[in-house]
Amino acid sequence: MPLQLLLADDDDDDCLFFKQALAELPIATHLTTVENGEQLMHWFTTNTGLLPDALFLDLNMPRKGGYECLVEIKADQRLQQIPVIILSTSFEKDMADRLHKKGAITCIRKPADFSQLKHVIQQALLLLTPENGVPSATEAVVRRE
Repeated sequence: MPLQLLLADDDDDDCLFFKQALAELPIATHLTTVENGEQLMHWFTTNTGLLPDALFLDLNMPRKGGYECLVEIKADQRLQQIPVIILSTSFEKDMADRLHKKGAITCIRKPADFSQLKHVIQQALLLLTPENGVPSATEAVVRRE
C-alpha cells in the first residue's frame, strides 16, 4: 500500500519539483497537495477518516504559516500522531529547535538541486519506516550540502 503523503506549500514550482522528485523514488506514494495553511487545516476537517502517513509542511505560507499549523496539528488529539516534516528555503538553528519542540520530526532546507531534493525526500521518508520508528525531537536538521 503506498504511503499517503500530504504537501502544504504555496509555491507552484516547489510543488511541481516535489512531485517529480517523489515520482522518481523507489517508494510507492500517493501525494495530495494544498496551497496554504488555511487549506491544510480545512483539509483535515473535511477528510476526517483519511489521515496522511506524513505531512510535508512549508514553513512560510500566506494566510496561515507552517509554524501555526504545526502547533494546531500537535494540539489536536486526532492529528497529533501525524509525522510532520518541515520544509523551508532557510533555517536558523533556534527556529529548527522550536519546531522540534513543537513536534516536527525533522526540518529540511529546500535544496535548489533536483537530485538533492530527491535525496532529502527519500531520507525523510525513510524516517517513517517501521524499523526506524519516528525519530526523537532532537533529530538533526537535514541541510543542503
